[in-house]
Amino acid sequence: MAIGIYFAPTSMTVAQYNEIVQRLKTAGAGHPKGRRYHACFGEPDKLQVFDVWDSQAAFDAFGQTLMPILTEMGANTAQPMVMPVHSVIVPPKKVAPRRAAAKPARAKKAKAGRKAKAAKTRRAKK
Repeated sequence: MAIGIYFAPTSMTVAQYNEIVQRLKTAGAGHPKGRRYHACFGEPDKLQVFDVWDSQAAFDAFGQTLMPILTEMGANTAQPMVMPVHSVIVPPKKVAPRRAAAKPARAKKAKAGRKAKAAKTRRAKK
């Protein structure tokens, strides 16, 4: 079952958040397995985070990389609120309009060959 995780640190600045994200990317955890959704929001000096994860186990695995980084950055990490997710509604995927299929090069060469043959035939009849 999916879970929602809400972090409300007493203080986390935009600069701290950006550095945390960069360190996670460097550690190979920029897009961790099992995280469906991530949002960071709030005032520039008091950011909060909300994630949706496939499972507690997936979040716990990510936490092994995240928590040392948060500690190094001095982000005050109170215990997050964890709740089961009832529903996630996302907009439908946009479908790109279909383009006319390009003619294969072979078809173009064949057409050019027919034109050349027709021109040669017309010259021969004159």
